[in-house]
Amino acid sequence: MIIAMTRAVGPALACCELTHLAREPIDVARAVAQHESYERLLVSLGARVVRAAAAPDLPDAVFIEDTAVVLDEIAVITRPGAESRRAETAAVAEALAPHRPLRTMTAPGTLDGGDVLQLGRTLYVGLTAKGRTDAAGIEQLEAFVAPHGYAVVAVPFSGCLHLKSAASALADDLVLLNPDWVSAASFRGARAVTVDPDEPCAANALRIGDALVHPAQYPRTRARLEGESLRVAPLAYDELAKAEGALTCCSLIFEARQIAAGR
Repeated sequence: MIIAMTRAVGPALACCELTHLAREPIDVARAVAQHESYERLLVSLGARVVRAAAAPDLPDAVFIEDTAVVLDEIAVITRPGAESRRAETAAVAEALAPHRPLRTMTAPGTLDGGDVLQLGRTLYVGLTAKGRTDAAGIEQLEAFVAPHGYAVVAVPFSGCLHLKSAASALADDLVLLNPDWVSAASFRGARAVTVDPDEPCAANALRIGDALVHPAQYPRTRARLEGESLRVAPLAYDELAKAEGALTCCSLIFEARQIAAGR
């Protein structure tokens, strides 16, 4: 069974961290409704939604992806690059503990889960000069995952907050990307579908089983995905996009596993 771990939209969402977007009014009630639609869609696609504890005082807590990297063998609890977000990780670690052995990043390294794109046994990790993820964070991630057979590759990108805003996995050998923000050559052995030039923010898609959840406001890119014979489930999610969030940001997707007590 696929588990989709989520976290509620908090009332402080309008105070979120912003890096590449200008601040504009956020309708929190509409964001809550869109997030609930998101959860219902994940259930309809075969996932079991598990919510981590709400964090009403943490504006960005809904963007749970940044707090952990969940693999088949372990879950790595990250150290987010924005100091205001580091209080988010404790509750996520508690929620993940029944599902995976945990590894926890420590200072001074920083890493946001939104910078980690998995293709098979390779983790591509976004790295920019002033990004949320730094070289020390990538080194820690590599130390945690290498014993389990994963390779880690640093990927330069620009123009957006996280790597997975520039590129996302459609399959283990297929990525959706904005070529102005990241080079297709960064993803070795993978073929690329590019976004429509008029939809630069359309590169984030969430894979659930054999389906892709994709933002409804990008029909031209969706047509390209459907042209690849991919099953696409469009979803309105534009209110949370004002907080520099995306579809992958709002869940941790992993296969259900039972772990031994004390692991």
